[in-house]
Amino acid sequence: MGLFDQILSAVNNPNQQASPDQLGAILNTVQQLSNRQGLNPSTTQTAMSVVGSYVRSALQQQRDAGGNARAEAIVNQYGGTSPSLGALDALFSPAQQRQVADAVAQRTGISADQVIALLPILVPIVLNLLKQGSTTRTANAPTANTTGSNSVLDSFLDADGDGDVDVGDAMSLAGRFLNQR
Repeated sequence: MGLFDQILSAVNNPNQQASPDQLGAILNTVQQLSNRQGLNPSTTQTAMSVVGSYVRSALQQQRDAGGNARAEAIVNQYGGTSPSLGALDALFSPAQQRQVADAVAQRTGISADQVIALLPILVPIVLNLLKQGSTTRTANAPTANTTGSNSVLDSFLDADGDGDVDVGDAMSLAGRFLNQR
């Protein structure tokens, strides 16, 4: 599990932003979302996986157009646990948002209209998970504009398509990791 391994490495690296508390906050937000929407955890995990794959493509396009700094800036600006239309608009046009919603609906059985309403919540959560690899802001730490300063994001974007970047699986493994601590 390449993405989770990168997240775990970031948790264990004091020079990166990840911590068990931050992972817990992300997982708690997803759990609360599931409960509020009446979704079972596996449906939510599948939705996160589908959204994650679209976020990956959008961030790859951003990186291709403006370098690593552009992709990292989006992750750093919009990664969080609060709903954000800005995060959604930074990555997807309205037509692309509908495409993401349709794909999630096909895989989960959630209506596309319900998914559209969930996207401003799901996208920042995915970005927040990727933000875990950002370097901490110390005098000697590289800035977000430094290439390769976010190992989690780099792993997510540079994966070779072998399935190691599934956001839903990474979140499931993170939950198991936190339960064992």
